[in-house]
Parts: sequence; C-alpha cells; structure tokens
Amino acid sequence: MTHLEMTYRNAIEQTKNKITEDMNNYLGKKEVMPTFEDYLAERVQYLDQIWTNIWLNKATNNVPKQEKITFLKEKEFETDNVSRKIINHLFRTEIRTYKPFDTYKWVHEKFNNQTDQWSKQYKKARADFLQKEEEDRLRIEMMRLQDSMEQSIEKIIDANEETIYLYIRVLTAEQLASDFKNRRRYAPVDTLALEEKLVDIGEFEETAFSTVSNFFHELTGDIHKIVHHGRTYFEYETYYDRYERLYSEYLAELLPKLVVEQLPDSIANEYRNTFSETITSSLIESVLEYAYGPLANELIEIMQDEYISDLLILSTIPFDLIEHQKLYKVALHDRGRKRREEQEEIERKKEEEKRILDDIFGQEYRPAIERNIRYTLHIGETNTGKTHHALEKMKAADSGMYLAPLRLLALEVYEKLNGEGTLCSLKTGEEEKLVPEANHISCTVEMFHEKESFDCIVIDEAQMLNDKDRGFSWYKAITKANAKEVHIIGSWSAKEMILQLLGDADIQIYEYHRDIPLEVEKREFKINHVKKGDALICFSRKRVLETASRLENAKHSVSMIYGSMPPETRKKQVQRFIQGETSVIVSTDAIGMGLNLPIRRIVFLENEKFDGIRRRLLTSQEVKQIAGRAGRKGIYNVGKVAFVSDIRTMKRLLDSEDKPVQTFSVAPTNAIFERFQKYYHDLGTFFELWEQFDSPNGTKKASLSEERELYHRIRGTEIEARLSITDLYGFLHLPFSKKEPDLIWQWEQTMYAILNNSELPEPRIKRRNLEELELSYKAIGLHLLFLYRLDQRIEALYWERLREEISDHVHERLKTDVKKIAKKCRRCGKKLPWEHVFQICDECHLNQSRRRSWD
Repeated sequence: MTHLEMTYRNAIEQTKNKITEDMNNYLGKKEVMPTFEDYLAERVQYLDQIWTNIWLNKATNNVPKQEKITFLKEKEFETDNVSRKIINHLFRTEIRTYKPFDTYKWVHEKFNNQTDQWSKQYKKARADFLQKEEEDRLRIEMMRLQDSMEQSIEKIIDANEETIYLYIRVLTAEQLASDFKNRRRYAPVDTLALEEKLVDIGEFEETAFSTVSNFFHELTGDIHKIVHHGRTYFEYETYYDRYERLYSEYLAELLPKLVVEQLPDSIANEYRNTFSETITSSLIESVLEYAYGPLANELIEIMQDEYISDLLILSTIPFDLIEHQKLYKVALHDRGRKRREEQEEIERKKEEEKRILDDIFGQEYRPAIERNIRYTLHIGETNTGKTHHALEKMKAADSGMYLAPLRLLALEVYEKLNGEGTLCSLKTGEEEKLVPEANHISCTVEMFHEKESFDCIVIDEAQMLNDKDRGFSWYKAITKANAKEVHIIGSWSAKEMILQLLGDADIQIYEYHRDIPLEVEKREFKINHVKKGDALICFSRKRVLETASRLENAKHSVSMIYGSMPPETRKKQVQRFIQGETSVIVSTDAIGMGLNLPIRRIVFLENEKFDGIRRRLLTSQEVKQIAGRAGRKGIYNVGKVAFVSDIRTMKRLLDSEDKPVQTFSVAPTNAIFERFQKYYHDLGTFFELWEQFDSPNGTKKASLSEERELYHRIRGTEIEARLSITDLYGFLHLPFSKKEPDLIWQWEQTMYAILNNSELPEPRIKRRNLEELELSYKAIGLHLLFLYRLDQRIEALYWERLREEISDHVHERLKTDVKKIAKKCRRCGKKLPWEHVFQICDECHLNQSRRRSWD
C-alpha cells in the first residue's frame, strides 16, 4: 500500500469524525430536536468544505516527495530539476479531484429516514452539552470561590503574621540547637565547585556566629538541586537552603489547619451550598500550594536578623504562645541595643585601625631635604648631553655615586669612568666589582643607601619617579641623598615635581635643547624601505626576533635589543651597530633609556604597546623618549622619525608638550616595618594594611603585587615562621622575573637551603636554544642576588664568569640562529607570512569567533 492510499484512508476517517463532532455540537445547542433536513440546510457549507480541507492538508504533508513526483509523471508533468515548492504546488492542485469522498452520501446513509437513530444522536448530544455546561458553571463558581478564599487566606496570614513567625522561630531554635550539637562544620568553597572536596574543620562553636545570617552561609555537606532560568543545576547546600526548605514543609502543615479554623462562615456556607460538601484541609492545601515558598522566603529573611544566643535560650523553653510573644518583644528590644553596641565597636575598631595606619605609614612620605646640599637639575630632551655634563661634575669630585635606571647603564658608566682614568666600582643587585682605591661607584638606583656619604651623587632618569613599582627608589635618592652636591637628570615632565620635592633648597637648573632637529617622514613606512642606520622599534621580544629574522633573510645585517637580553649581550649588539658590523638595529623601547647610538632614523613598527594590563596608544613621553634617539651630531645632523600608520596622531604626540609628572611612587621602608611590628607579626597583615593605606596627595603606592603573590606561595611555611618580617620582605623583594616558574622554584629551594644552613642549590643551566640560554642567565642572576645578600663574594666570582659565558652564547646564537626564526601563530604554532598583521592565524581567529558566538 502506498503512502497516498494510506493517507486517503486516514483522511476519510478524520472527515467522518469531524462531521460527527460538528453534528453533536449543532444538536447539543438545540433545546428542541431539529429534523435531519434542518441540519443539512444549516451545515451545507461545512459539509462541502470539510473533505477538501482535510484531504489537501494530509496529502501535501504526508505523501513523500518521490511519490508526489511519480503521481505527477503519471499526469504527464515534467518534474526534472523542478523545485520542491513547485512540486508541492502542482501536486496539491492535481490531488484536489483525486477520489473525492461524498460527505452528503455518507451522512444520508447514516441518518436519512432513520428517525430513531437521529433521536438517539440528539439525546446523547444534548445530554453531553448540558453536562459540559454544568461543569463549566461549577468550574467558574469554583474559580470565584477560590479567589474569595485566596483573599481571605491572605488576610488570615496577615492577621496571624506574628503567630506564624513565633512558630517558625521556635522551630528554628530547636533545629539550631540540634545542628550545633550533631553536625560538622566545613571549610567554605564556591557552592557550584562540586569538583572541590569539602574539608571537615571540626564541630560548630556557638560563639563563632553572632546572628543567624552568619550561620546560614555555612555548608551542610550535602548536595541539592536548583533550577535557574529553566535549567537544572547541582550545588553544595547551605543552611540557608536547608532551613528555607524546612520552613516550607512546616508551613504546609501549619497553615491549612489555621485557615480552616479562621475561614469566614460565609465562604464555608457558600461552598457547601454549591458543591454539597464542606471545605477540608486538603482543599486549602491545594489553594495554598504556591504560597509556602514565597512565605518561607519572607520568614527566612526576617530570621537572619535574630541573634544565635537568643534562639539557643529559646530552644530550652516549652512553647506557649503568650509567653513566647513576651520573649520576642524582649529580644527585639535587646536586638536594638546589641546592634548599637556592635556598631560602636565597629567604629572603635575603625578608629583604632586608622590610628595604627597613621602610626605605621603617616609620617614616612614627607620629604626632609638637607639644607646644606647644593642641587643641580639637568632638564631636557633625550640625547642632549645631560648625563655627560653631570658625569663630568662627578668625575671632578673626590668621591661620587652614579645611580642608573638599568644595570646596563650602570655597567656602561663603570667602564667609561675606568676607561677615562677615574677609578670606579660597580654595584647592582646581581653583581659587585670592587676596584681597589676607587672612590667612585656606579650603581642601579635600588642600591642607594642614605647612610652612605659622597661628595657628588648623580641620579639619572628622574622622571621615573612616577613609575608605580620602582618610582620610590628615585624618591629616596632625591630626598635622602647624602652629598655635598646632587645632580638630578630628567625630562621636562619631571621638573616641577622635583622642584616641589626639593622645596627651598639651594637649586641650580640647567636646561638642554636638541642641536639636531627631528623630522617626521610624510609617507607610511614599509619594511622594504629599510636603510642603513635605521632603528626599528616594536614592543615585545617575539616581535624583535621575528623582525630581525625577516631582515636577515632579506640580506640586511641586524643588531637586536630587548628587555630580557643579558646586558653584556646588549652591549655587544650595540657595539656591532656602532662599529658598522650591522646596518640596522631592531629594538624594544629599551633603546629609549641611556643608549646613545648613531641612528639615522627611528621607525615605530607599532603605535601601541601592552602595559601589563591592556594594549594602549603610546604616550607623548614614550614617543619623545624613543624618537629622541634619532640623529647624531657630525653623522646624522637631522634625526628622522617614521611610522607605519596614523602619522598625524603620532606626530601630534611627538610635538605636544610633556604633561608634568604629578605623582611619585611610595613603597615600604625599614622604618615602616619596625613600626608595623609593634602591632602585628605576620606579613599577610602587612599587605592588607598596605592595601588600606591611603597614600598622601601627590603620591601613589607601589602595587607590591609580585611580592604578595610570592608571599602566598610560602605563607604558613617554615620560611615565614623562621624569618623576621624585614628579612622575609627583603627576600620577597629581590629583583628577579617572578613570572618564570623555574625561577620561583629556584627561589623557594634557595630559601629552604638558607634556613637549613646548607649549600645553596645551583641554578639549572640549559643551552639547547636561545630561550633556555636567556632563562639560564636569569637563573644565575637570581643565584648571585642570594650570594651577594649572604656576602659570599668569592663564590659569586665563579658564577659571574659563568654568566658572562652564557651571555656570549646568547650573543652568538643571535648572530647564527635569528635567520631560522619564523613568524608563527601564537595559538597553534602554524607558520605565518611576514605580512600577516595579527598574532594568530585566520583559522584560530575563526574558531575564537565561533566560541564567542556559542557563549
């Protein structure tokens, strides 16, 4: 049997059923039985249409496409390459006249001249109609009575609000007493984090909770199901969840009895007269079914303000409504008193905390300038000779200290002074080179100590005052320098802040201006525009290496500079450029500080940089600092600057006036730790107080984020237990890359070795590739930080030599391996063409977009 034949049979049966249904509906509404002829006369149109409607719909929807095509071909229709829509239209048109079912004939055969059959049909239809009508009436009456009952129930609940709460209150008191006695307490976790195993932390202590609200946050140890926006979840159950469910169950028992007792007689009588039965608790339960949850929620919100101590006393007193009303009024009165006392205690603690904060931090960051010091400010643009003039003054003094922003610059000045006949030592966090009979020393700014005295101190790059992490080192150096004369070198932006810090001290100001003009090129830079003497600037090590590789493969000789490069390697890379071994230099913004090179043109390959939080447009000061390296008197008498895009915006940044430094950074000092230890004895509390401390106007706090993260790794361990707060912070503050897991591990192992008075673990040395060599260099640097801190200088000599050897390897690898570096997708590692603008390939970008749309 074909689908068409089956559909035809089903259509006939459905048509008969529809006619019978229509006939019963017609007859049921008639108070007097109409004749069969009356029915035919009134329903003729319905009988004409019903078959066609049912047949066409069923045939169109139920017959498969191939069968429709076969049917149409039999009718000599062309169906090849015809759309489904046209097939359906043709089939519906042709099927209309297929074996029509004669509805008149069927009805006549069943009822014409069949008076008894017609009469039976009428009586049944009429009885069904009247029964349905009565059911509808009773349903409407029930809905009306239910509305009246709901209004009455709402009034009953409102009138008994306090009574209901007192019942719930005593229930809560008894349940609390049981839970405190019998249940275990668990350490808090995110309730949805079912993958975390609950940790039993012992029995409940009544004194651990003030109000019910505090207790309700605790976990019961069970898992329960919740429904949110139609979706089902499972989560750890809190006592709030459990008590809310307990309240709902209790209300389901209490409220129906209460309502039956107090329901108005008028409603009860009306119900009895209408339905011939009395109102029962089960009926009230069905009316109240959706009220328990919301009411339980209201009651639990009120309950959270109750004091645990009040309820535990209540659990021992037998329930008597009048007696419990009195107890509740007393509790409400006492609650107000307790809240006032708690608020007073909170305010007292706040005042005490404020006093402690002020005692620990308050007076620390107000500069106290020595009035017998002569200060000289060297203010001006990059590459104008400021540092040279200051160093000449230091060389002429009997003793001097140079404070550099980078280890590389400290090393450069150390070599420069010794090369010019002025004996000079070197001291950075990672190395010391003490020259016999030297009265001069070149240091990184963090090595400054206010108790050391010199005839002359030079402080370089003073605009770093506002650096959020390192700025305090410049603040200390400027305000606490112990010398006859102090030379401070900085950009125009730092001038006002430095003068503000120095107050009315003896100050001489030298201002420097560029002899060599800067010229911004009008056309956008393309990589094939590279020429000898260019410095290409980008803002990541990865981009430096990729760019250098591209240039090397295009037959350019390239030097490289980036932040994590060993200073000795950086120096050799710079020397290759100065001596003409390389024609181009590719660098990060590290080139902007202190390095004087014969650069014809500075090219910004990027206008944005990632600052640790987000990608942002370069600031005016950053553009000037870097662009200022272009030009060299006698070699390139005009400094060129080029950009790859948005030249107008970048030129505006280059030409705009510097925004003055308006804040300087502050950080903890030994004096602060001494005062802190009068009140507390753990570093975790110190970090919390540092977060709360509002630094004075014009200052910003060092974030201490790296120190805090490192501290959390060793909190509660032997390292914290056995070290003083000052010593522990000193070790946390060691300047190493705290984002390298290998170095974090090395730091921890070294700390345990120090505590156990055993040999320090040697750093891991790996040499397989450039990344491993650079990490090995950092590992040796961290090892040297510990050796110098422990005064193991002889041991340090070996590691300094090894570090120089690693630095040489890095330099050689840069010369030989850079050509092999390819631009790759950051996600999947697929090789990308040099012209590809983005850090990920198109396929990874597409997958990322799909995931976002799914989310």
